[in-house]
Amino acid sequence: MLKALVTDVDGTITDRRRRINTEAIEAIRVLVDTGIEVVLASGNTVCFMDGLCRMIGTDGTIISENGGAYRRGFEGPLHIPGDQEAALEAFEVLKDHFAKEGVRLELLSAQYRFADVAFARKIDPDAARAVIRDHRLPVLLLDTRFAIHLQDPGVNKGTAMRDLAGEMGLHLNEILAIGDSENDIEMLRAAGVGVAVANALEPTRSAADWVTQEAYGDGFVEAVKKYYPDLFSR
Repeated sequence: MLKALVTDVDGTITDRRRRINTEAIEAIRVLVDTGIEVVLASGNTVCFMDGLCRMIGTDGTIISENGGAYRRGFEGPLHIPGDQEAALEAFEVLKDHFAKEGVRLELLSAQYRFADVAFARKIDPDAARAVIRDHRLPVLLLDTRFAIHLQDPGVNKGTAMRDLAGEMGLHLNEILAIGDSENDIEMLRAAGVGVAVANALEPTRSAADWVTQEAYGDGFVEAVKKYYPDLFSR
């Protein structure tokens, strides 16, 4: 039995404009009210995730900064396995490089991040990866299609989900994971069931056990109803 759901936020329970799908919220609340653990997993900051959890109605268990930070419940200790120092140094290299091309890079929510760095998608992610490779920088670049992230290559949503599962007393095969982007791939592969919504990129779709017919938040609702049919047939 799938005892927990770990879901991405942007592009998975939202539409393309980042507006949260109201049916997705209703589905999450059904799960929460029947005792299914729901974990929101995102590249967003912890403080952003806290507000989102309270408004949606989960218990505050989160994976933030693409796995660089995670926490069990609102009152649990915040774990920060990600190393931000290397990411900050890599950002400075990228900023100097692209400044010569007339592009100014600025950090997003820098004061609220603990483990990674994020900046607006003003540049080609593959061009940035080439700079990272040429300078042999020990970071991973993730393109979420909403922002570009630099992070410790040893952490991701999948590693955070594994550690959280231990705290929650669950096996990974008891978890349903849903996502759409490249930062969800490890999470989908590690979960008992990994689902990609229809708008997902091809590598993410390939990592999933199943791909929904519907896109964005509608696809999320489709997946939840498929794997928890008894809860939605009343």
